[in-house]
Parts: sequence; structure tokens; C-alpha cells
Amino acid sequence: MEISIDLALVRGILAQEGKRARDEIRDEGVVSAYENSRLRHDSRIAAAPDVETLACRAGCNWCCYFSVDVRAVEALTILDFVERTLSVEEKTRIYAEVRANSAALRNLDEVERMRRNVKCAFLSEGRCTIYSARPQTCRNYHATDAAGCQQSYEDPDNLEIDPEFAPAVYQSGAAHVDAFTRAMREAGYDTNVYELNSALEAALSERGASERFAAKSPPFITLSGDDVPAEFDDLE
Repeated sequence: MEISIDLALVRGILAQEGKRARDEIRDEGVVSAYENSRLRHDSRIAAAPDVETLACRAGCNWCCYFSVDVRAVEALTILDFVERTLSVEEKTRIYAEVRANSAALRNLDEVERMRRNVKCAFLSEGRCTIYSARPQTCRNYHATDAAGCQQSYEDPDNLEIDPEFAPAVYQSGAAHVDAFTRAMREAGYDTNVYELNSALEAALSERGASERFAAKSPPFITLSGDDVPAEFDDLE
């Protein structure tokens, strides 16, 4: 689906979120700044003029079987959320599924992962158990017709399926993520992208991942991650 870029919208978010994120990273630390940024992220999407066109509703979870990429700050704050809010039984189930998913996806490249349906470890009884701490990719993923998501789930080998997205929602979310990521990079923090399950398993199994990230060093010993270009890297 091709869209026309709303330059005023995107540039406004890049400037506003960029300044706010830089200030909060400096004054409160990167983790607190990211948690604050998540709330603004949701608010920006909710305020998009075409948000009412979204088909996404509670209980719709086709996308919860698709590949998800995260940055280290997301993986670390997700695990903190799990430890603080979920029961022992739920944590045990989630961590077992994370490790199983990581093993299943470990030797696959990006395209192969896109063709592989894997149930998200955080999906339970049709609902996301970490909804308020869900990754930026999940916050941004949406469709105006759930049939496209269902088709992608049922036919994962068909990478030509292109669900219909809401242009303003898409640009609001993507610009927000770009701005916060740029602020993290400017402050010296790791902004590489990792497969969700691999990052979570590394954070669980490798001592000191949080401390290495806070020290602006590569957080994961066994993962290298990918330096993914920003969606609107050429706009200011």
C-alpha cells in the first residue's frame, strides 16, 4: 500500500518527540524515558484522524503469530514488567515459550521468519498479557481490514499480501519510534534491532545485560543485532 507522506505531521512528531526524548534520557535515564515515551506513542496513535478506520479490536490476534523485532530497551523493560506483574505460573509458561520460540527461529533469516507462524509467548487466551509494555512494533502494527491479517496468518508463504493500513496512524507511530530511537542513538545507547524471542532469551540467560545496556555497551553477548534505518531518516 502506497501512501503520501504528511510532511507537517511527520516533521512535527520528529521534532517534538525528539526533544522530549533527549531531555528525559538526560534527566531521568533511558529506561524511564522509554516508559514515558510509550504513553506518548499510544496517545499519538489514538489522536490520528483516521484511527476510527482500524479493524484492530480486543481478541483479534492474527498478528500475534508474526515475527516481531525489538530494541534492547524494549526487551529489558518487558522482562521487568513480567517480573513485577505476572504470577509465577504465568512467568514459567512465558519463559518456556520464549526459549522454545527462540530455538525455532534461531537459524532463520528475516524472510524465513516472515514465513513462519510462531505464537507469541505473551498471548494467553486470546489476549496480550503485557499489553501496556508491548513492543513498539506491536504498537504500530494495525490494519483497516482484519481479513488481510487473517490471510497472512493462513498463507504465511505469500509475502505479497499487503494489509490495508491507516496512513495517519502509520506515520504517527513510525515517526514517534524514529524520534525516540534517534535520541537513544545520540545519547550513545544500543539501538540495534533483535528478534523478540532471541533478545528475551539472551536477557534471561546472560548476566549483566541490563548493566551493559545502561553503560552504553552492547547488551547481549551472543547476539549482534541489525542496524535498521529509520523510516523517516531523510526528514527533519
